Amino acid sequence: MNWQDRIISNPEILSGKAAVKGTRLSVEFILERLASGWTENDLLSNYPRLTREDLQAVYAYAYEGLKDGLLFLPSRYAA
Repeated sequence: MNWQDRIISNPEILSGKAAVKGTRLSVEFILERLASGWTENDLLSNYPRLTREDLQAVYAYAYEGLKDGLLFLPSRYAA
């Protein structure tokens, strides 16, 4: 999955937050919904422009951030 084909950042859209191309849905918003218990089907039903491929791109984008060390556990949560 090449997330760069589906995830964009434009300073004029959502203040430059990473978002799904062709929508005003940020990666942050989608991940927050999933973390709060929404399913992929919930997202796809509520946001008809969103596709399964878009969700895969969101996951790939988040994974790349974790893999490259851009996201990490704050020290206050470390064991």
